[in-house]
Amino acid sequence: MRTDIDFKNYTDSDYEALSSFLIALNEKDDSHINWNWARLEWMIEHPEFDKRLKNSIGLWTVDDKIVGAAIYDMYFGEGFCGVLPEYKDLYPAVLEYACKELKDDSGFGLAICDENVDEIEMAKSLGLTPSDQDEAIMERSLSDALEAKLPDGLKFFCPDPVENAYELQWLFWQGFDHGEDKAEFEREEEIVPRVRKHFNKDLGVAAVNEKGEMVACCLLWYMAGTDYVYVEPVCTIPAYRGKGVAKAVIHEALGRAKTLGAARAYVISDMEFYERLGFRKKHHYSFFWKKDSYGTEVN
Repeated sequence: MRTDIDFKNYTDSDYEALSSFLIALNEKDDSHINWNWARLEWMIEHPEFDKRLKNSIGLWTVDDKIVGAAIYDMYFGEGFCGVLPEYKDLYPAVLEYACKELKDDSGFGLAICDENVDEIEMAKSLGLTPSDQDEAIMERSLSDALEAKLPDGLKFFCPDPVENAYELQWLFWQGFDHGEDKAEFEREEEIVPRVRKHFNKDLGVAAVNEKGEMVACCLLWYMAGTDYVYVEPVCTIPAYRGKGVAKAVIHEALGRAKTLGAARAYVISDMEFYERLGFRKKHHYSFFWKKDSYGTEVN
């Protein structure tokens, strides 16, 4: 490894530098866009993210600038490894660290873009093997007109993740098919307002019915100085599906992002739903796994 590279474990003071690294990583080549600053910001305040482990995130720096990172995803056992293009010879060391320090009882796995042949070969040389698991990134240009008409009786609303924390979590509970029993929701869910430093609540668009209840939502993530937005999450409660509500909130949110300078949008998905909204498949990622010392492999 080059002698000018230093290693450190992540601390909260490194958050901005890590975000800048992820922006720089995708600046000229978006093959790592499945991991971007917005995914980090969404994840690190997600209720399922285990903050007790975050100091295990590995950072490689040159003159205090992050040039490589190994990040776990919610829990140990799966994550991301990336290096800036001019430091590609560092990738095996980053991946080796992740396999050792970010593994769970089964091992460690990560998604690698099929186009990044060098990364795939380096992963295989370290004993990682491909699996049937995969994911895809879809992209949509924002150059065309974005019509956003809601069905009668609904209106747009920008939820505040702090002030409307209960309402948002109740929407997500229903929208991600956990059921419609509010008593169960209140027993199971801890309502914690999520403060995310760079989140622009004006880009989070919900549809509200005549009772003032949120029935669908699309949150977008945009950073000034970049030309893209990241879509996460989108959901609609069962009773309002198939009525064009999700399309309307997505188009309304994308239109707002366009006025801020976004030229395209990304979403981690391969759903036909997004194709109908003008998204097209951009990158495909295959998962590679490193077995633990007992020979068990994650599937």
